Amino acid sequence: MNTSSQAPALTGPARAPSGAGAWPGWLPALVIVLAGLAVYANSFTAPFIFDDQQSILENRTIRDLRHIGRVLAADTGNGAGARARPLVNLSLAVNYALGGLDVRGYHAFNLAVHLLNALLLLGIARRTLRRLAHPAADGAATAIALLWTVHPLQTETVTCVIQRTELLMGFCLLLTLYLFARGTTARRPAATYALAFVACLAGMACKEVMVVAPLAVLLYDRTFVAGSFGGAWRHRWALYLALAGTWSLAGVLVVGSGGRGGTVGFGLGVSAWDYALTQCRAVVMYLKLAVWPHPLVLDYGTELERSLAAVRPQTLLLTLLLAATAVALWRRPVWGWCGAWFFGLLAPSSSVLPLTSQTMAEHRMYLPLAALVVLGVLGVHRLFRRRAGLWVGLLAVALGGIALARNRDYSSPLGLWRDTVAKCPGNVRAHSNLGKLLIESGQEGRGVAEYREGLRLDPANALLHFNLGNALARENRLAEAAESYAVTLQTHPEFATAHQHLAEVLEKLGRLPEAAAHYAAAVALDPGLPDARNNLGDVLLALHRVPEAIAQYRAALAQEPGSARLHYNLGNALVEAGRLADAAAEYEAALRTQPEDADAHANLANTLARLGRQADALEHYQAALRLAPDAADIRANFGAVLLELQRPVEARAQFEAALRLDPQCEAARDGLRRLENR
Repeated sequence: MNTSSQAPALTGPARAPSGAGAWPGWLPALVIVLAGLAVYANSFTAPFIFDDQQSILENRTIRDLRHIGRVLAADTGNGAGARARPLVNLSLAVNYALGGLDVRGYHAFNLAVHLLNALLLLGIARRTLRRLAHPAADGAATAIALLWTVHPLQTETVTCVIQRTELLMGFCLLLTLYLFARGTTARRPAATYALAFVACLAGMACKEVMVVAPLAVLLYDRTFVAGSFGGAWRHRWALYLALAGTWSLAGVLVVGSGGRGGTVGFGLGVSAWDYALTQCRAVVMYLKLAVWPHPLVLDYGTELERSLAAVRPQTLLLTLLLAATAVALWRRPVWGWCGAWFFGLLAPSSSVLPLTSQTMAEHRMYLPLAALVVLGVLGVHRLFRRRAGLWVGLLAVALGGIALARNRDYSSPLGLWRDTVAKCPGNVRAHSNLGKLLIESGQEGRGVAEYREGLRLDPANALLHFNLGNALARENRLAEAAESYAVTLQTHPEFATAHQHLAEVLEKLGRLPEAAAHYAAAVALDPGLPDARNNLGDVLLALHRVPEAIAQYRAALAQEPGSARLHYNLGNALVEAGRLADAAAEYEAALRTQPEDADAHANLANTLARLGRQADALEHYQAALRLAPDAADIRANFGAVLLELQRPVEARAQFEAALRLDPQCEAARDGLRRLENR
């Protein structure tokens, strides 16, 4: 590798500006870390929210670090967060190994990475401003890192746990750039450049935006070190080939993820043109939030702009800014580099490649915000000079206060989704999530109202129809629930859980053949549904389709061999089939797992009695009555066995006790008649 670092700086030889050593080396870092801790002190108990559900709570791959291959494969089974991002999934697995699902450890990790990123930004800014001989290099660099750290626009990235994808990618990109900047002044830069390559490779395993890193380093070299692309290539061509080689890992991961689980790419019902129009509005909104961070919104939904006229002002503004960036790259390279950093980092998610799960998101501004902060701080220093520090301090306090208040919103998922609906009333997903939380908190009526509002906005939304069906079923409005599930299945016939829930409602309505058909569809679509198989067995048994019921119970037991419920149900089916010995064995298996099951004791006793094992049956009748002393039918059956064993006094006592509990108990009446006829 050619490691020459003697190329001239853009504005002349690198030199320390006057006053560059005025700040003690540790003081800026301490100020930034303390400020970050103060702003995020109230975020450590914020619960998992939004994509955290799929990426952490439902992510089975993080549950055991010993299976490191499975962890790094990051096949989380959905398009959220950690899928096909090995280092992100590894970080979650480490968190889980250390503290399970205690959210504080996850937040501590996120904040630690954010603070490391702030220190890297401090180092990059300080080295760059010193290279440019800025008269207040250390102060300006500290201001840049401080404002970037406490800016409220960063709260989603730091406080939403799964947005560590952005944090870790940002760490790798900033580390790559920092190591490159160090390498250009090192006597033997090869080792430093090698570490930069490792950091770049690691970033590709965190998030796809990292593909910008090799180009960012090349542009930094051209702007601040070599002075031209030709000079940068001549002096460090081997480094750039190595950095470009890391794109292969990004490509493998993207292809392997199936387009991020079917949420990224073309052919998903979103055209490149509509997505690009939407991004015109999004990027201008990001610029506005960088200057005036209100309102901040967790989820902007999936709405698309489909008319150029609707975003003509934003399109014009962005066209002018892109043109200004292109001109500045040649005429004012420092300003041009900031513009290129901003637009380049947004390009992967905010250009024409559709991201259907979120068309706008504040976390995409995590690293691009640095460019705007740089421009702002340099402008403040030029305007106010010696008083710049005062203005920066006041601004940091104001921004930090807003960020602190925003973090309070994250303390309650219900409050956060209410806030999201208030700010984005057209967001169907926000209405859906708010409805779910309202129902979970016991506010069923309000939850159903949110679902219905979501369906008013998007009548064909299958997930909303499904959730509405769940809510209606919970309220025992079974016919309405069945209708909602049926609408879901009209557009998503492959939705196994919807088939299962519809079958459960139909079973309660007594429509057993239909219920059996939907249970069968559920297990055909997803064989790993033991509950659906068990319920299908129950319905088949009620329809007297006994061999089919037995087959379903056995298939469910193959998936859950220790299930007492399944052994019990299979025992019942075997009794119906006349296979009494096999039934007794299943009841015994159920009792080994759940010895306090009165029904299992009673049914085993009945079966043993029919097998002629009355003495064994007595033991289980006694156990059943100890657990359920008020069960009249068990007492009547117990009495019948006692009568067969020629113990009439005890039998009479059981029959009479059964009648006291249930005067209509025909088995007890029959037993007393038999006694009278003896």
